[in-house]
Amino acid sequence: GYMGRMGIYETLVMTPELSVIIPIYNEAAALAELHREFTETLAQWGRPYEILIIDDGSTDHSFETLARLQEVDPHLRVIRFRRNFGQTAAFAAGFDHARGQIIVTSDGDLQNDPRDIPAMVDTLERGYDMVCGWRKDRKDSFLSRRLPSMLANRLISAATGVWLHDYGCSLKVFRAEVVKSLKLYGEMHRFLPAIASEQGVTIAETVVNHRERRHGRSKYGIGRTVRVILDLLTVKFLLSYSTRPLQIFGL
Repeated sequence: GYMGRMGIYETLVMTPELSVIIPIYNEAAALAELHREFTETLAQWGRPYEILIIDDGSTDHSFETLARLQEVDPHLRVIRFRRNFGQTAAFAAGFDHARGQIIVTSDGDLQNDPRDIPAMVDTLERGYDMVCGWRKDRKDSFLSRRLPSMLANRLISAATGVWLHDYGCSLKVFRAEVVKSLKLYGEMHRFLPAIASEQGVTIAETVVNHRERRHGRSKYGIGRTVRVILDLLTVKFLLSYSTRPLQIFGL
C-alpha cells in the first residue's frame, strides 16, 4: 500500500548512487533554473541521486533560495559556509558529505550542461576511475578566458605528465573512493586528475557542451592564473618530491 511505496521512496532517497556537487557563490538569479535542469536530467535518468549545493559564503539571497528549494526536494542537500572559502574548500566539503559511489562535480553558473552527465557516467562504468569534461567549443571571450586557459592546460599537463585538454572544466565524474581520500587546499580542485593519477587511476576525457553565461558575470578573472601557477608548483612538489623534499631546491 501507500506506506510501502513511501518506504521504497525513502530508501531511494536515502542511498543515492550518484552525488552531484555544485559550489555556488552569489548565484541567486540562476539557482531555481540550475536546480530544475539537474533535477530533470537526473530524474529522467532514473538512478537514485542527491544534489549537494555548497553555498560558499554568498552575500545575496542564494541561501534563502536554496533553503526554499530544499524544503520541496528531498534530493537536495545544502551546505552553507560562514564566509567565502573558495571553490576548492567547497568541493572538499562536498566530497566529505557525498553518499554516492559516483561523484559528479559541476559549476553553478549554468555553463556546464547536466545532460552530459549520463554519458560521462557510462564512460566511467566502462572501467575508468575518473572522466573529465572537455569544453571543446568554449563560449568565453578569447583573450581573458580561452587563451590563459589553453596556456594553463599545456603547462599543467607538461608539469604533471597527465595530459588533458581542459583542466578548468568543472564537469567531472569520479569514483567516490578516488576523491574521498584526497587532501585539498588552495586552488587544487582543478588539479584533481593529476593529484589522483599518483594513485594509479585511469582517466578518460569526453567532449561536453559549454553554454553562454546567462546571469551576472564570472567571479574569477585573470588574477587567478597566478594562484593557479603557484598551486601547480605545490602539486608538482606533492607528485614528484613528496618522498625527497629537499631536491626541490636543487630544481
